[in-house]
Amino acid sequence: MKYLNIFAFILLFSLCLSCGNNPVPKPDAYLRLDYPEAEYQETNLNVPFTFEKNKLAENVVLKPVRGTEGYGINLEYPSLKGTIYLTYKPIENSVEHLKTLLRDAQSFTQEHTLKADEIIEQIYENKKHKVYGMFYEVGGNAASQSQFYVTDSVNHFLTGSLYFYAKPNYDSILPAAYYLQKDIQHIMETVQWKHQ
Repeated sequence: MKYLNIFAFILLFSLCLSCGNNPVPKPDAYLRLDYPEAEYQETNLNVPFTFEKNKLAENVVLKPVRGTEGYGINLEYPSLKGTIYLTYKPIENSVEHLKTLLRDAQSFTQEHTLKADEIIEQIYENKKHKVYGMFYEVGGNAASQSQFYVTDSVNHFLTGSLYFYAKPNYDSILPAAYYLQKDIQHIMETVQWKHQ
């Protein structure tokens, strides 16, 4: 009887220990963010140039730049929590003014080197429409992931930059940054000056 009680105790104790949850490793998971395929349409704003914008940019805000003949255009993407900012300034056939605008655009991009992992420069040239410039892809936790400037070197100068409403965390915003990077590059590549 004594052995039976010991055997029953060991059996009960073993059953209690064997019913625990074994940890099972979970498979790697990735965010699935599906963005609509970009549909572009030409803008018809009262500015000296045209470009194509994505229909996903719901709000387009046009503002005069104080103290100049320039314009600011905000293309807002509320669903992606980002905005593409465009700034147009006339050159007025001044080589010095062009040099100043180029220096400002380039130094604006270089300000991101503190937080950026890399800055990739891509020269852009469209001789047919007289549009020349540079596209910058900024990697890392910088405030702006994409920037550009274009000019005809005589009358027109346009800059563009992409910003998100959230604190920059490159891993979190990467899918939206790639999506909007294509949009900002498309804007740059479709710029046409109205008055040559």
